Amino acid sequence: MFAERTGYIVWFSDAKAAKGLDKYGTLHYLSRKMHYAVMYMNADVAEDAVRNLQRLPFVRKVERSYRNEIKTEYEKSVPDKTRFYGL
Repeated sequence: MFAERTGYIVWFSDAKAAKGLDKYGTLHYLSRKMHYAVMYMNADVAEDAVRNLQRLPFVRKVERSYRNEIKTEYEKSVPDKTRFYGL
């Protein structure tokens, strides 16, 4: 159905040249002040795209995002005590 997507944080030195990062995946966010971009790409082509990204002269570092591995469903193990202090 949907292809598996992975996120990457790309640290760059030239913000004007970083606009061309959308050739390698979906550019989600670009911070001109902090000099990084958040982008998503299909997992099956991610290795080749990261290798090509690291060859670019304005790219300093490429890091994988662990956002999809973080637990987002929480369970309530402690009962809510606020209902006992009602009027």
